[in-house]
Amino acid sequence: MNVTIKDIANLAGVSYSTVSKALNDSELVKPETKDKILKIAKELGYEPNFAAQRLVSKQTKTIGLVWPSIERATLSTLVTKINEEISKYSYSMILSINPVKTSFDMFKRFQVDGMIVFEENDETLTDQSLTSSIPTIAHGVAGNNVLPVIDVNWQQAMYDAVNYLYKLGHSKIAFIGDFSPVDRRQMEKFKGFQKAMKEFNLPVNAENLVNAGGLDWYDGYVATKKLLHSTYKPTALIGSSYDISSGIIRSLREENIIIPKDMSVIGYDNIPQMGTLETPLTSVGVPIDQLAVKIVDSLMKLINDKSSVPHVQIMTPEIVERASCSK
Repeated sequence: MNVTIKDIANLAGVSYSTVSKALNDSELVKPETKDKILKIAKELGYEPNFAAQRLVSKQTKTIGLVWPSIERATLSTLVTKINEEISKYSYSMILSINPVKTSFDMFKRFQVDGMIVFEENDETLTDQSLTSSIPTIAHGVAGNNVLPVIDVNWQQAMYDAVNYLYKLGHSKIAFIGDFSPVDRRQMEKFKGFQKAMKEFNLPVNAENLVNAGGLDWYDGYVATKKLLHSTYKPTALIGSSYDISSGIIRSLREENIIIPKDMSVIGYDNIPQMGTLETPLTSVGVPIDQLAVKIVDSLMKLINDKSSVPHVQIMTPEIVERASCSK
C-alpha cells in the first residue's frame, strides 16, 4: 500500500500542508517539526508522487542533460560537477547519451524543467528542429546557434598556450590534436594555435601540426611517436585534450625524453586530473568548476525568466602552471 502525506500527517500530529512544506524543505516549518516529519516519512518508506507535485508546482524538478559520449575524462568530470551544482537547487538530472535530436524528444515527453546540450558536431547547435519551449542551455562554439550558448573560447586557450611557451623562450612548438573539420571545438583550437604562431612569426606547417585523428589517449600516444621519429625536433608540445596529453606524456617517457628538461608540454582541459598524471601537467582552459557553475546558473535563470540570459556567453580560459614547462 502506498504511503501518503495523510498517513505522515496523522502520525506526526500536524496538518497536510505542514507535511508538504517539510518535504519540500520549506523554511516555514520549524526545524524540530521538519526533522520529525522527515524521520516518519523515511520510516514509512514514503515516495513522493511526482505527477501530483507537477500538477501543483508546474515543475518536475528535473533537468535533462544531452551528451553523446562520457568516455573521456574531461566529459565525465564535467557531468559530475554539473550534477553537483544541480543538486544545490534541489533538482535531479537525467543523462542521455543518445543522439541530440532523440534526447530532446525524450526529455520533452518526460516534461523536464530544463535541458543542457553539448555540441556534437558542426550542425548540432544550428539545427532549427532543436528549438524548444523548454528552457535550454548549450555548451559549444558561438555562431549561428538556435540555442543560448556558453562558449569556453577554445581559440583563445590555444593562443594563450603558445604565448605562454613563447615567453618561456620556445620557438619550435608543435601542436598535437584532432583536426576534424566537422568538430567546431577542435577547429577553434586549431585556429588559435595558427593565429598565435603567425603573430609571433613562428612557422606553421605539416611538421609541427600533428593530426592525431581522435581525442583518446592512444591517439595522442601514436601521434607523438610519429612526431618524435620525424626530422622535426620541437622543444615544446601542446596537446589538445586531457586524454591526448596523457598519451603524449607516456610516449615521451618511453623515448626517455625528460619533461620539462628535454621537452615542455602543456595540455588543454583545465581539470584536476591534469595534476595527477605521470608528470603533473601545465594546463589551459576554463576551470571545470567555473564552467559547471556557469552552465547550471544560466539554466536556472532561464527557467525563471527566458529573457534573463544572453544568447552568447564567452568565458575566459586560464593557465594552471605545474611541472611540465620550463625555459
